[in-house]
Amino acid sequence: MASSPCSSVNFDSGLEIKTRSVEQTLIPLVSQITTLINHKDKPKKSERTQQAIQRVGQAVSVAVGRFVAVGEAIAVENEELKEEMGMACFEARRAGDAIAQLTDVGTAVTAPVDGRTTVFSDRTGMVKAARMLLSSVTKVLVLADRIVIKQIITSRNKVLVTLEQLERVSTFQEFVQIFSQFGNQMVEFAHLTGDRQNDLKDENKKARMAAARAVLEKCTMMLLTASKTCLRHPDCESARINKDAVFHRMRFALEQVMEIVTDARPCGETKVLPLSIYTGIKDFKSNVEGLREGLYLLPHQALSGQLEAVVERMEDFTDSAYTSHEHREGILQLCQLARQDTDQLITAWMEAKQSLNAKEATEEMELSILKTCQSVYELRRELHKVAVGRAADLLKLHAEHLPLRALKASGGEGNLEAVAEYARTLGEQKEQLVETCRLLCHVSGTEPLEITCIHAEETFHVIGPQIISAAQTLALHPSSKIAKENLDVFCEAWESQLCDMAVLLREINDVFEGRRGGAASGDKRAYVSLPRPKHSANLKTVKAVKLDAEEQSTIAKLGLELRLLTSDVDTEVEKWEDQEHDIVRQGQSLSSMAYSMHLFTRGEGLLKTTTELFHQAEVLSEEGLQLCSSLHTFSTQLMDEEKVAVLSEMEKLMGLCQQLQMGVRTPVQGKTATFQKVDSSIQNTRAIITVVIYLLPVCNKIVRKYKSERSNLGSPQSCRDRQSSTAVKDDVLNGKNSNGFGVKSLEQHMANLTFLESK
Repeated sequence: MASSPCSSVNFDSGLEIKTRSVEQTLIPLVSQITTLINHKDKPKKSERTQQAIQRVGQAVSVAVGRFVAVGEAIAVENEELKEEMGMACFEARRAGDAIAQLTDVGTAVTAPVDGRTTVFSDRTGMVKAARMLLSSVTKVLVLADRIVIKQIITSRNKVLVTLEQLERVSTFQEFVQIFSQFGNQMVEFAHLTGDRQNDLKDENKKARMAAARAVLEKCTMMLLTASKTCLRHPDCESARINKDAVFHRMRFALEQVMEIVTDARPCGETKVLPLSIYTGIKDFKSNVEGLREGLYLLPHQALSGQLEAVVERMEDFTDSAYTSHEHREGILQLCQLARQDTDQLITAWMEAKQSLNAKEATEEMELSILKTCQSVYELRRELHKVAVGRAADLLKLHAEHLPLRALKASGGEGNLEAVAEYARTLGEQKEQLVETCRLLCHVSGTEPLEITCIHAEETFHVIGPQIISAAQTLALHPSSKIAKENLDVFCEAWESQLCDMAVLLREINDVFEGRRGGAASGDKRAYVSLPRPKHSANLKTVKAVKLDAEEQSTIAKLGLELRLLTSDVDTEVEKWEDQEHDIVRQGQSLSSMAYSMHLFTRGEGLLKTTTELFHQAEVLSEEGLQLCSSLHTFSTQLMDEEKVAVLSEMEKLMGLCQQLQMGVRTPVQGKTATFQKVDSSIQNTRAIITVVIYLLPVCNKIVRKYKSERSNLGSPQSCRDRQSSTAVKDDVLNGKNSNGFGVKSLEQHMANLTFLESK
């Protein structure tokens, strides 16, 4: 990460800045103080300059005063930090007052020669005050950050206590009561950790936090249905195994969050990523290019050893049963070429070192450096092609989710033999996906994407056996609706992970092709997760509407559904050959905006307030109306039956967009009305995305049909001329509403908790 303006300041030891909110709060202060100190070499100044400096000094003092008031209010509410925070606030206020005094024109000295006044001639005093101010302000911010960490730990502890209670329940009534409490606690925890994730400066920690939170989000639904199944069938061993695995995974994810938040590892261990081939090649290439700067930087044996270490890790590719003979031979040939080029480089290097006059790379050595770098680049490109190609083939192969369908069908029929057979098929699919994730990790290109690959690998590895145990339970109790519902939830989690893998694949391609840097791009806006004082009557702040736990839970459930629908949009968009088609681009845009609204429900992303959410919803409605316009144009190319189908959905979409637009433009006051408006906006957005999911495959089918008949759509008239064209069948038009990733809302599950089958 590039150094920030704060990095040059000599802070107190031990005050490491780990969050964006602390850094972004300090940057304006550093800028203002720098403005003051930059005038130190010009003691004589015009009246206009003096006034400008005085204004800056006063602005610093006023800003510090407000800042300290917040710090003092926080100190009152947190007894354990009261003394330390009070001292830091006192020092900050004193330093701010000193700066105001040093820049005050009224206390300036008049020069005897020209009558001009000198502002802050005490340069030493100014530097001392600036250092004290930055140090004390940083300390206040770091102390406040500790409170955020404490809030997350407290929230986690509540979740753990309730989790243990859920694990021990023996009746449905008790389970309903405790799970309701658990759901509210998880919503609170999700918001706190979401804020923290956005605020972290370290992109690797950010990626790890995202992975852990994704596990918790999916496991919450799994825990609900797995526990219900276990309560309904208490003597079923497979149901117990299924449930225990969910509880174990949730606890592990909670511990991962704590490790990231507290920056601690068990027994003092350090979290180290397994070294990927990409990282090995990057380090090797860096050392090779570094030879230009110094011929004696490292022994030649180190260079050969480094390359051999990279080649050794390629066994994940060459030893795989799923790597084709052609690809295996290609990788081995490129490895041999890299070895030869490295040997030639070492020879040229040794000759250059033996020459008394050679202080830098010779022409021959320069050529060897270029050849070696090119050969390892070709090797990396081949590995990327193999890994990405296999992942893409697997995603296409498993797009229909045939093993999952077979397990559901055989389980519902009570056929244990068939379940065992299809379980083996799913196991093979799981092994392929796990190995492919490992290969993608080798070529991901950045550490955050490596972490995401590892998360995907672990998810497939864990969920596969859970699906099998859920299917076995259903086969043992084929009439059980709860067992069927449980299997559905685990299958949906698997399908959702396949969708996430498709997104990961696109990101890895983007990094390789230079379209992005791989790390999550930091928000340009300052995002502050620091705590606000609960009692701040003397502070002029805007009063925000705060939703209670039940309202937060409701919004979070709607957000989860929205997220799953956007995954469906991505899946349908992938099926289009023409990714630049207006319908595709506008569909993607709607999906992206809906996803940002989903992030809002989790306390993540750029949308921080309900006002911003409503503005996003309004922009989404306008984009939806643009899509309606594109659909209308598209329909002019169609024959009657197809045209009616598209226009019917277009009219539905237009009505929903107009409804959303009117809703977000209607002003409301009060907490209840604001909650209702948020709820309505997200529900309308969900309905819009649902229509888009239906339209994308319908329009894609039509485009493919006309392309196959006439190589391209041609003019609208040319399409109408083909009256003999076969119309798309009704079941195609009405059956493409892929809802494979649709999980029932938590609210629906809660409503069904008290339902017990009679059979």
